[in-house]
Amino acid sequence: QVQLVESGGGSMQAGGSLRLSCAASGNVASNYCMGWFRQAPGKEREGLAGVYTGTSSTVYDGRGRFVVSQDNAKNTLYLQMNSLKPEDTAMYYCAAVQCTYCSQTYCSKLREYDYNYWGQGTRVTVSS
Repeated sequence: QVQLVESGGGSMQAGGSLRLSCAASGNVASNYCMGWFRQAPGKEREGLAGVYTGTSSTVYDGRGRFVVSQDNAKNTLYLQMNSLKPEDTAMYYCAAVQCTYCSQTYCSKLREYDYNYWGQGTRVTVSS
C-alpha cells in the first residue's frame, strides 16, 4: 500500500514560481510510475507528466514551464512550476502505480485511469 501526500500549494501572483512536493510512504524508489495531474474548477483532470522512479529522470512538460523531478532517497516527487498564469489555478494531485515492464517512456504515456494510488491534492491559486 502506498500513501501519497502533496504539499506546497498556495496563492501566488502571476509570473511567480512554486514547487509542489509529493511524499510517498513505502518504497517507491523502483518499479513505480508516478505522475502529476491537476484539475481546474469545472474542468476534467489533466495529466502533466509522469516519471519512472527507477531512474532519476527529470521531465519537462509540454508547456515548458513545469519540471517534474524526484528524490528517490526521500521517496518524494516534485513539480516545479515557473511563470505561473491564472489558468494554472487548480487542485494538483500526484499519483502512483506499480509497474512491471517499467521505463520512462512507458510511464510518460500513462493516463489518469492507469494510476491506482492518489494523494488528496494541494490547491494552487494564481492571481493576475
